[in-house]
Amino acid sequence: APPAVTRPPAPLDGAALARETARRSFVLVRNEAVREGERALPIDPARIRRLALLGGAARDARILGGGSAQVFPAHVVSPLDGLRAALPDGVLAYAVGADPDTGPTVAGEGFRLVAVCRDADGRVLGREEMADGAVQWTGDLPDGVPYAALHTVEATGTFTPRASGPHSFGTRGTGGFRLTVDGRVLFDGTQATGPDADPFEAFLGAPVTRGELPLEEGKPVDISLAYTVTKPANAPIEAVAFSLLHREPRRDPDALLDEAVAVAAGADAAVVVVATTERVESEGFDRTTLALPGRQDELVARVAAVNPRTVVVVNSGAPVELPWRDDVAAVLLGWFPGQEAGAALADVLLGADEPGGRLPTTWPARLADAPVTEVDPREGELAYEEGVFIGYRAWEKARAVPAYAFGHGLGYTDWSYEALDIRSEGTDAPVATVRVRNTGTRFGREVVQVYLAAPRGGEVERPARRLAGFASLEAEPGQTAEAAIALDPRAFHVWDEAAAAWRRLPGTYIAEAGRSIADRRLTAPVRIGDA
Repeated sequence: APPAVTRPPAPLDGAALARETARRSFVLVRNEAVREGERALPIDPARIRRLALLGGAARDARILGGGSAQVFPAHVVSPLDGLRAALPDGVLAYAVGADPDTGPTVAGEGFRLVAVCRDADGRVLGREEMADGAVQWTGDLPDGVPYAALHTVEATGTFTPRASGPHSFGTRGTGGFRLTVDGRVLFDGTQATGPDADPFEAFLGAPVTRGELPLEEGKPVDISLAYTVTKPANAPIEAVAFSLLHREPRRDPDALLDEAVAVAAGADAAVVVVATTERVESEGFDRTTLALPGRQDELVARVAAVNPRTVVVVNSGAPVELPWRDDVAAVLLGWFPGQEAGAALADVLLGADEPGGRLPTTWPARLADAPVTEVDPREGELAYEEGVFIGYRAWEKARAVPAYAFGHGLGYTDWSYEALDIRSEGTDAPVATVRVRNTGTRFGREVVQVYLAAPRGGEVERPARRLAGFASLEAEPGQTAEAAIALDPRAFHVWDEAAAAWRRLPGTYIAEAGRSIADRRLTAPVRIGDA
């Protein structure tokens, strides 16, 4: 058979692609004026003399989801790294302020580790450089390492502290561990072994602190975590997973907050990065709250009180409560942005590019405002009593007002919606043509959204409207752009339980074009005939 790929793909700059993807995903949900004709974002790097960067998540970015969402990039650019590289020396001032995670986390900054694989006789089978303190091999062991012969994996190397004081070290996983730091054995024993041990403890289990040592800033020490591999019977894949954990010396939380407020008060603008952690947002468990962990809300509130140009970057994978959102100048949702997080963030904050994302979810002001929150099974059953009224459909049915609506997102220019035309290509495939104009002062990208409102009444209860199509457009200042958006045929159908098939409902629908479900600018009728 002829080869499926006849030539290798063109070379790809992976870091540049990751950077572009990240900034296109950022969603700017708030951007208020800080002085006449100037909004909080973007920040002009040529005019700013002092920029405060605050938050533990600015230094140790959470770039990935937990559990199965974890991969190991060759490098990570934190917000602190990205802004330091983008600004002249002396402009950026950093303070922790508040740390989202006060417990031990996977060893990261300052650690230089390699995983050494050995058999039962101690013979080295292979080795692999580690991006951080986690080993997470699922069916893909280092070259030359047979799973059957693998007995131990040692994460070994050096750790250079970035602060003096008592550092804590720990482990996560099941099996035998021997943890040595600077020549001292902190732990030598087993953790959660036996036939009842949960194999997912290595991915999702609670961290265990094993010991504490006083270390000196900038002075490297040797470190080793030797792990005796557990091989559960009937395991579906050949997996090895465990983690070396670390926590920096604890400082007084009140002193950290005071320090950050002082830094912010003396700056032209303040950027606060807040985040969830793997302990509150990951796979394997449900969230019990939408509140940010630790004292991050207090940090934002206090910084906003002393600096009117406070920008908050939210580093989470899903909605969180933002009780201070109306008191800050700008709110940028950064999600889990990947290895180029800090470089992409610098591009957006400093105006080299605009944020390109729009909200794929509805963000409540409070968890209590969400129309659907009962998700726990009762007596082994979960009743989907909400039916099709989920997401923005549920919010509209409840007539509830969220903090930020589905589809919302701002850029760095303004847009006017000038025309909406509907063209039918058959009875079931209308196309909406939307014309918009860039009325701002810089090049921009707009995501045009078309919602479809169903005819009122009828035999079937339907959402007030649903997203039927969208498209992104780009235009220079003063220019127009036009998008032809094919409307989803399913928007005109309902599920017929008796017939076990989709059934089209004829009638006059209303197409609504706009910037979000809460900002619909133009309307036009869409007439759907009988099947």
